[in-house]
Parts: sequence; C-alpha cells; structure tokens
Amino acid sequence: MAEATAAEEKVSEVLAELAALEDPRAREVNEKHGDDHGVNLGKLRALAKRLKTQQELARQLWATDDTAARLLAILVCRPKAFERAELDTMLRQARTPKVHDWLVNYVVKKHPHAEELRLAWFPDPDPVVASAGWALTTERVAKRPEGLDLAGLLDVIEAEMKGAPDRLQWAMNHCLAQIGIEHVEYRARAIEIGERLEVLRDYPTPPNCTSPFAPIWIGEMVRRRNDG
Repeated sequence: MAEATAAEEKVSEVLAELAALEDPRAREVNEKHGDDHGVNLGKLRALAKRLKTQQELARQLWATDDTAARLLAILVCRPKAFERAELDTMLRQARTPKVHDWLVNYVVKKHPHAEELRLAWFPDPDPVVASAGWALTTERVAKRPEGLDLAGLLDVIEAEMKGAPDRLQWAMNHCLAQIGIEHVEYRARAIEIGERLEVLRDYPTPPNCTSPFAPIWIGEMVRRRNDG
C-alpha cells in the first residue's frame, strides 16, 4: 500500500512539473500539427534526463492519457521491457502525431519484436496503425533491405498513396523516397512515381529544409552523398 501511494505521489509530482512547463504559445504551435500539449520539447527532454530510466513510472505516465506525460513516458521507459501485445495496445492508444511518431521511433524500433509488429501493422485497416507498419518498413529499406520486395512496395505506393489518408500517405511517401535514395536500381521508378502522383509537391517547406516531395527529396539526398 505504501509503495502504491509513493508511486502515485511520484506521478503527481511529475504531472505538476509538466503543468509548470506549459507554454500557451507552444501549445498554439503544436495544436496546428494535431498535438495537444504546450511543453517545449527541449525542456521535456531535460526533465527526462533528470528522471532517468524508470519503467514503472513510464507505464503510469502513459496511463494518464495526457500527451506531454506520454511523451515523457517514452523518454524514460525501457523499450525492451514492454511486451509485444502491450506495444500494440499503446500504438492504438497513441492519439496524437508526436506520441505516435516517438513511440514508433524511440520504442518499437528498439524492440526485439519490431519485425513482427511491422508485419502485423502494415496491412491493418486503421490507416494510422498501418502508417506505423510503413514507418518500420522504411527503416528496413534503409538499414536491412534483405528479404523486402522493393518492387512490390513501389507497386502498392503507386496504386494507393495518392488517395491515402494524411498520416498513411506521409509514411508511404517517406518509404518511396527512401527506396529512391538507397537503391539506385529503383531510383528512376521512384522518381517517376513521385512526379506522376505529385503527392506533397506543394508542401510548404522552410528555407534550408528539404522538400518532402519525393523527387526533390531523393535528388537532394543523393547529391549530398555524392558531394560528401
């Protein structure tokens, strides 16, 4: 009982710290991207660094359903300590883009069952879940392409990306660009698909940033590698 009370107090303390870091201007910017929190991510990372790894605290913070608390949970968790089924549940609970993105990149990619989850999520009827499968596939395209059907992936992208919901479309487009960047034998086809579908062609891109439009993205990354 005493342990449970201490744990609850710890969660309350952390939530109070997060509340103190709330910045209305940061919330306004984040909400434009679908993220309902106002905590500066640099300050969030500093708090996580001070707390260090605490798996049980991470689980309790996740259970609050608060976006800032869940981002912090991802930073203080031990990725390999989660069960596969637990990660599947967490992904389906991840309501906001930043939580979804961090969970996939900081936790799932480090998990021993990442490949099993990739295969399970890739064909999922929920486009947000499927986008996680595509993100894990893009990781493999770049780092461990052996066994992937790259031509088949391009077939799916060519047929489905144009009409896909935003999050899934973004993930498929990233995969398209990564195939073009990493695999010279598929580069011309990847660029041609991107040019024809025109997905993200007009996406507003800040100065000194690379456009997410696949033909430009591929060309720029290849140029940098050749220059290097």
